[in-house]
Amino acid sequence: MLLRKSFRTLAGFGKRIEFWIIGRMLKEGLDVYLPLVDDDAVDALIRRPNGTIALVQIKARSQDVRSGDAGLFAGITHPKKRTDYWFVFYSERMNEMWIITSNEFIRESHQNKKGKNAGSRTIWFNGTRRGIEYTKPRFEKYVAADFSRIVGKK
Repeated sequence: MLLRKSFRTLAGFGKRIEFWIIGRMLKEGLDVYLPLVDDDAVDALIRRPNGTIALVQIKARSQDVRSGDAGLFAGITHPKKRTDYWFVFYSERMNEMWIITSNEFIRESHQNKKGKNAGSRTIWFNGTRRGIEYTKPRFEKYVAADFSRIVGKK
């Protein structure tokens, strides 16, 4: 018997992963601030050791997504490059994290040209080989085990 997850469980997934990622940032010793309102697509602000601020948007995919879609992030509104703006993408099933800048996201993503999602962007980090999901070679440079790219240590 297939058990369906409730809307509440599904809707809470993104927020749970957001806090889990932020917890990892704090564990690494990052100086993290959380905005009270997410009206500018910013989930966290990180103060770097040099005093500059990085704006971070966190996106996640659950282990329950359709096979082959573990690294598919679609419908993201991001019309123009933002300075010191970072995306942290996380796939629960692949247990993989990709960290990219606003500029890299614009360069690597596909922008929908027409339809109800015109202007939104899609990025698909994974491929599938013999039923196994893997990071596409062109995206391997964005795979991250920590947040050193954001704080400027790499």
